[in-house]
Amino acid sequence: MKTKNNQIFLHIILLILVIITLFPIFFALSNSFKTLQESFNSVLSLIPKEFTIDNYKYVFSRLPLFKIIVNTFVIAFIVTMVKIITSVLASYSFVYFEFKGKNVIYLIFLTTMFIPFTVTMIPNYLIVSKLNLTDSIWGVMLPQFADVLGIFLLRQSMRTIPKSIIEVSKIDGVSDLRILKDIIMPIIRPSIISTAIIFFINSWNEYVWPVLIISTKEHYTLSLALQMFISSEGGTEFPVAMAVSVITMIIPLILFIIFQRHIISTFISSGIK
Repeated sequence: MKTKNNQIFLHIILLILVIITLFPIFFALSNSFKTLQESFNSVLSLIPKEFTIDNYKYVFSRLPLFKIIVNTFVIAFIVTMVKIITSVLASYSFVYFEFKGKNVIYLIFLTTMFIPFTVTMIPNYLIVSKLNLTDSIWGVMLPQFADVLGIFLLRQSMRTIPKSIIEVSKIDGVSDLRILKDIIMPIIRPSIISTAIIFFINSWNEYVWPVLIISTKEHYTLSLALQMFISSEGGTEFPVAMAVSVITMIIPLILFIIFQRHIISTFISSGIK
């Protein structure tokens, strides 16, 4: 009986946490379909009394939103693909290659996770500026082509594969690239997928770096478009800002729902050899 009561108590806590987590999403979705007057009069109400899509029409008429969505997707997709490639290659090297100072180099890589973005922001900006990539999506993407989080997660996944398989393959004359392509990557495919989704969502939601690089609306990402309404018109166009928020969250939310099992399993196995 005591165990059952404990389970009920834990489920109540989980239910409260779920409600707290989901409320901002339903809040943005609800207010994006409200009129301006209703949004101020009943901002916490999740069911609009006067359902309208004028806010979405206004956003598409005010901004080149399709272009902005394409910019955001291209940046997130290319950054994700390059990060996965660099993470897979680096992880394979740290697990299956033996070279002097390997553990020290890996430890240095890990410590970069704790360096604040504000420390590297100015050097990155100066490099991008010298390359004449300001106000360009390539200027946004270039400093993001490597990520120590991907190296950490994929290295942990590769460590679960017996090294004897790799050694036997090398004895048979199989090249490292062939081993990586035909043996390693199929085994760690769930980890690669989940890591790619994490990279995609992080890049999709990136704001601080793009706002430093991009200055014209044609190169805007969705995060910059959202901030434009919040900073300059948030006081009078609150439902419009919520409409942009909904558009911004749709694709990452769908991807996370589809691949959540892979993402969770990757984090669980990241600490298990």
